[in-house]
Amino acid sequence: MQQRKFQRRKFCRFCSEKVENIDYKNTKVLRNYLTERGKILPRRMTGTCAKHQRELTESIERARNIALLAFAEK
Repeated sequence: MQQRKFQRRKFCRFCSEKVENIDYKNTKVLRNYLTERGKILPRRMTGTCAKHQRELTESIERARNIALLAFAEK
């Protein structure tokens, strides 16, 4: 018999902290949602809700355009 591992339920950090909007200048927060190569992590991995995932993506793209974050490597 296989035992199932207990996995903690994912939740949206931005909803729980009641964040109004995600600031593109706050690179410390944005880096938590990027891989080592600079790709944006999907919702199923981070647990963010759809609304905040769209905001997060927009903020990361803005930060990349003004060189606060690096673009994804190949």
